[in-house]
Amino acid sequence: MKISDILTENLVATGLPGNTKNEVIDAMIDLVATSPKVTDKEKVRKAIFEREEIMSTGVGNGFAIPHGKTEAVTDIVAAFAVTARPIDYQSLDEKPVRLVFLLVGKDNLVGPHIKLLSRISRLMNKEEFRKRLLDLKSPREILDAFRQEEATYFEA
Repeated sequence: MKISDILTENLVATGLPGNTKNEVIDAMIDLVATSPKVTDKEKVRKAIFEREEIMSTGVGNGFAIPHGKTEAVTDIVAAFAVTARPIDYQSLDEKPVRLVFLLVGKDNLVGPHIKLLSRISRLMNKEEFRKRLLDLKSPREILDAFRQEEATYFEA
């Protein structure tokens, strides 16, 4: 499964509002909840925040990947956003975050969920790609960037 298979324009945002980590996560949950794959937004919220309590999903280099598993989705669903401003996310490297990828998986789809987390992390480890995402202005441009980057790094 490719990132570009699960992201659509309506699940990508630029200039995402929020001044705190929790506000940004809430905005991301609101975004992903527009997907017909989400059957219960509050259960998704609970799963994401429970995972966040274990350890911050601010993985470093201005990137965070809040995620969780729940039966409140019919399939793996994701959203991506560039925040309007840098956010103190309690990241592992203590740097602020502007790139946020939210991933919600079904409890019984652990393998695909882990593979997508790994794929997202590998793409986002590339500094040039992160910088490019920060410069893009529209959801379509961001989706195109993910497609191009995946084509470069991964087999179909």
